[in-house]
Amino acid sequence: MNAMSPTAFVIDPAQYDLVAGIVRASGSSFYWGMRLLDRQRRYAMYAVYAFCREVDDIADEPGEPEVKRAQLAEWRVELDRLYAGAPTHAIAKALHGPVIQYNLPKEDFLAVIAGCESDAQPEVTGLSMAELELYCDRVACAVGRLSVRVFGSLRPKSIETANATGMALQLTNILRDVVVDAKIGRLYLPDELLAKHGIASRDPMAVINHPNLVAVCRELGETARGYFQASDAAQAECSRADMRPATLMKEMYREIFKRLEAEGFVPRDPPVKVSKAFKLWCILRHGLL
Repeated sequence: MNAMSPTAFVIDPAQYDLVAGIVRASGSSFYWGMRLLDRQRRYAMYAVYAFCREVDDIADEPGEPEVKRAQLAEWRVELDRLYAGAPTHAIAKALHGPVIQYNLPKEDFLAVIAGCESDAQPEVTGLSMAELELYCDRVACAVGRLSVRVFGSLRPKSIETANATGMALQLTNILRDVVVDAKIGRLYLPDELLAKHGIASRDPMAVINHPNLVAVCRELGETARGYFQASDAAQAECSRADMRPATLMKEMYREIFKRLEAEGFVPRDPPVKVSKAFKLWCILRHGLL
């Protein structure tokens, strides 16, 4: 597909309502970051998020693994149709204009699908650190790489910002949801850290009851902190205006990270959340000022 001018694609009202409705219904904090964008870029982000929500739901909702794999495989075929200019799925149709206008790479959408395929397995355990990093790249960094293209013109550090931010946010997610994930057979803590701290079992429920679990989480927390710092450093060389949505999203997650840290990274259920009051303050501080 050839690049088009910034005002090239026309937003179909029905498609806008579809993808905007998906984002609003998700209850995601990312919605508020998207609201900072002008209508065309906002629509593009809604469409990207709707795609991510669609494939993520395939992985997370109850169902047989083979059925999930087939549904995700069909999305690979749909991406082929989208990039050939003939999408058939409603969300893919909504993505058509944004993909062309913002030159969104097909490989990043494929990466998201690959990450969801990992989550579609009956159990997720036994990840090495390298495998965890690849998983985070697929489900978070790839979304960031798509997003920064929509936010504004790419700068030398735009992709680096997306990658570091994606890692920081996804590791924060993992640390926040250790207990919740364990209850559905998922363990994202890397083998190297489990072994280092004397945890031999890879059964998620056994791991969350091990006395050394907190030490594992604290060390992974240090890794997440490093990615937050790397994100800040790279983003400092990008357009502040263009990165406002990224800043808002990151600061909401940074607050979750700070609360995890304040609790000593002790996993719990229900997981740590930020208040509506903090979200409103964050929107005012990083979105409007």
